[in-house]
Amino acid sequence: MRPSTTDRYAPTAVGVAAALVAGTLLSASTAWAEAPEPQPGTVEIIKKDPDGALLAGAEFSLLDTLNGTKALTGKSNTEGILRFEGVAPGVWRLKETATGSPIHDLAPGQDVIITPGQVAKLTIIDHFMPADLTVSKTDKTSGKPLAGAVIDITPASGDGKSVTLTTGKDGTATTKLPVASRAGTAYTATATKAPDGYQLDSAPVKITANPGAPATAAFTDTKKEQPTQPPTTPTAPTTPSGKPTPSSPETSQPHTSAAPTPEQTTSSTSSPAPMGSLAQTGAEDTGWLLAGAGVLLAAGGGALFAVSRRRDAAEGDQSPS
Repeated sequence: MRPSTTDRYAPTAVGVAAALVAGTLLSASTAWAEAPEPQPGTVEIIKKDPDGALLAGAEFSLLDTLNGTKALTGKSNTEGILRFEGVAPGVWRLKETATGSPIHDLAPGQDVIITPGQVAKLTIIDHFMPADLTVSKTDKTSGKPLAGAVIDITPASGDGKSVTLTTGKDGTATTKLPVASRAGTAYTATATKAPDGYQLDSAPVKITANPGAPATAAFTDTKKEQPTQPPTTPTAPTTPSGKPTPSSPETSQPHTSAAPTPEQTTSSTSSPAPMGSLAQTGAEDTGWLLAGAGVLLAAGGGALFAVSRRRDAAEGDQSPS
């Protein structure tokens, strides 16, 4: 039996197909080998501070984001510029490791995208370090630390947030104040509440917060005086009618007798004076006593004269005519 046409040409078709596949694979591998690699990129950093001054000596690292390893490192020059060249395209992590300045803080890290053949330019700002503020409150007389005093810290420019501090057992409180300029930032500290038992000293204190430097604000309070009770004055007892009742014979007014009349003077010669009258020997009665004595003397003299007249008249009647 003779083979069919299909059977005679089947091996040939298979061979041709295999040759075509092999040729395609060879051509693809050759094309891949001949394709150019992507060009590397460049990272250029300009280092400044908030005042615009260029900062030299700042150190940076460029990290591989796939495994976090350090790939490239460098420092900014005197013009504040640092360049990383020959960086493979992709995403990298830029991290500042040193500012090269005692008054600047590190900038936060950031991702950098490298494009083939392109320069990625970055401006990195190092902010000023904050000032370390310490406020204190003491007794004005003894210098004893006072706890519980409340003090408000407010930017003098009116921009920014205020800070409220409360002193502890040692009479102090601390905080960090942001600084916006190399010349410092002005603040005002005001005591708003005094400790218990003390009078508030509300005079504000001016503060200049310099980068990375300490700052202080001291307050003193005066202890409040304890109120004293006024002395009480004893009052005399009162009668139901409301008039004071004499408390002793010494406080009563002495009785002043009236001037004696002639009849009273005459009768006094024949009867003794009442005891109550003799007991009143005050200086204010001396005039009355002298007047009474004069009347008695006059009365006695008149009586003697009358007796003498009567005796003379009797003797005249008895003489011879």
